[in-house]
Amino acid sequence: MNHQGDDRTTHYQPGSLTLPGTVMLGTGVMIGAGIFALTGQMAQMTGALFPLAFLAAAVIVSFSAYSYVKISNAYPSAGGIGMYLHKAYGHSLATAFNALLMYFSMVIAQSFLARTFGSYTMQLFGGDRSGQMISILGVSLILAAFIINLLGNQLIQKVASFIGVLKIGGILAFGLVGVWIADSLSLHIPAGTEQNAGTAGAFLGATALGILAFKGFTTITNSGSEVKDPHRNVGRAIIISIAACVLIYTLVGFAVSSNLSLAEIIKTRNYSLAAAARPALGDYGVWFTVIIAMTATAGGILASIFAVSRMLAMLTEMKLVPHSHFGMPGSIQKHTLVYTVVLGLVLTAFFDLSRIAALGIIFYLIMDIAIHWGVLRHLRDAVKARPWIPATAIVLDLLALGGFVWVKLTTDPFVLAVAAVTMMVLAIAEAWFLGTTRAVATDNQQRSHAHQHGKSSP
Repeated sequence: MNHQGDDRTTHYQPGSLTLPGTVMLGTGVMIGAGIFALTGQMAQMTGALFPLAFLAAAVIVSFSAYSYVKISNAYPSAGGIGMYLHKAYGHSLATAFNALLMYFSMVIAQSFLARTFGSYTMQLFGGDRSGQMISILGVSLILAAFIINLLGNQLIQKVASFIGVLKIGGILAFGLVGVWIADSLSLHIPAGTEQNAGTAGAFLGATALGILAFKGFTTITNSGSEVKDPHRNVGRAIIISIAACVLIYTLVGFAVSSNLSLAEIIKTRNYSLAAAARPALGDYGVWFTVIIAMTATAGGILASIFAVSRMLAMLTEMKLVPHSHFGMPGSIQKHTLVYTVVLGLVLTAFFDLSRIAALGIIFYLIMDIAIHWGVLRHLRDAVKARPWIPATAIVLDLLALGGFVWVKLTTDPFVLAVAAVTMMVLAIAEAWFLGTTRAVATDNQQRSHAHQHGKSSP
């Protein structure tokens, strides 16, 4: 009899990822979207202070990373955040709901990377006013990353490491040259330019977007059981990845702001680094920057698909989400890889960059608050955490989320409605699923007890 259709195992490869390889997977997602697409959106939101918003985001992420490092050192797992939430809240709606928020925020990040890839690539051909080629290129990139993910961890690590070294070196070169040849490190704001930078809410909103540029470190947690010496190296990889990105984002932020006016940064917000390269380095600089952007976003897609499919597989294995094989062969991890790619393709084809980013940061910050609350209330002693650090992280997350929601209420309330409806549907669907599976389990236990009692009767 063929039991393949009942296979719920994940078939991970313990010890298949080294510390450098894990760092490259983390920075691959972080650097892929952070500076290439978010720079212009943050400038639009907070004006000349956008480089400082990156630094503010780094401070918040540093507090947030503490909880992840502590839990990952104690409970390394390929399920990453899904397993962390389960440790804090058990087999409950809180675990399933917040884990799915993280899952969707990661898929959104994957789509964000894909569209960024398309936006930069089209700069080599004079842009894409219709937006169709951006979608086509983004979809093609996701499909290519899907094929590589099917070929195994060793190839993923080699490709991600090569791309990581190439793009970090290229971005550092761009930042150093851009700052070196700039007249000053100030943003040139023409008279009469309107900006929202005067409000604290706008700055906090831009900071929230900056957090999205750093959140890729959470993908490292989803590689936990596959990392060599995970009790030490998962936490190390998180710290190294964040530190590297703080340096790179700060450098590039000042390079862009020193070579473009605020109006120019906002106008070219989906490809601002390429635009900044033209006055700084000429056409060759644009080509160089576009190639680096294409490389960086491709590496980010590869790492994101790798991590997010493993998280969904773990949630399925824990019976926190429904699962159907749909006739596909292979393990559950291969199936969740397919689901993740299909969802990413839909988002890439039909959503623009700004709305993708908005949904991603709302979902992520709500989940992040749940992680810190779980550490503070349920895991503090088990992971030996200092309570004031996750408590501070919660306050900072709430400030950033509040500022972002305030800005979107005045500029794009539709995206807030989409986020609210999505979260409501997730909560209702998960409550129904968990209630149904709990009822089935209870019924099976009662039947088993009655059967055993009948056997023991004379």
